[in-house]
Amino acid sequence: MTNLFLPLVAGGGDVNDPVNFTFFIGCMAMMAASAFFFLSLNQFDKKWRTSVLVSGLITFIAAVHYWYMRDASMAGDVSNVTAFRYVDWILTVPLMCVEFYLILKVAGATKSLLWKLIGLSVVMLVTGYFGETMGNAVMWGTVSGIAYFIIVYEIWLGGAAKMAKEAGGDVLHAHKILCWFVLVGWAIYPIGYMAGTEGWYDVLPTEGLAMDVWYNIADAINKIGFGLVIYSLAVKKTA
Repeated sequence: MTNLFLPLVAGGGDVNDPVNFTFFIGCMAMMAASAFFFLSLNQFDKKWRTSVLVSGLITFIAAVHYWYMRDASMAGDVSNVTAFRYVDWILTVPLMCVEFYLILKVAGATKSLLWKLIGLSVVMLVTGYFGETMGNAVMWGTVSGIAYFIIVYEIWLGGAAKMAKEAGGDVLHAHKILCWFVLVGWAIYPIGYMAGTEGWYDVLPTEGLAMDVWYNIADAINKIGFGLVIYSLAVKKTA
């Protein structure tokens, strides 16, 4: 148990700081969620195991990155925190898009939908990283926001939405919940972006809000929540 806290002491940071605390809680939560998803795999029909496995991979990848982000945060190394976070997102957010494809395969979802969602998510993340690290935050944030809203359109009103309606039942219900995660849950990310960068949005009440706290809360809600929705659908389809 002592070894678990050695990085905290070595970094010289304060574990009671809200940012450091949420990194620690986020790491533990993602680890617990990963164990839950992986250990539940054998109870599902074969066609649903991949979806639950992807959910576990999302939270496992996040747990590893949160471990390193926690250490970097405790050491006051903000640049490394940002780098680790975007490496995490560039791996996990496309996997969250894969979840849409997997549950819609029963309604005829094609790989073109999969690559469209993955491509948009990569654009959203890469431009967001540029905005946080290279300046011109408003310009890059706008491009990132456009990619995000195209994803929202696709899953709410576009081809993905139409396939979900064709599938109906539990698939449609799960699809709608995942859509709400993207519309509402992912909306926390631009709030964090605006809190940590400068632009016209400085007039908004984001002053004093820690960007990493917003991001950490959003990650826990979205990644674990996404997985639980998929888990619930798999349970219903296996029963």
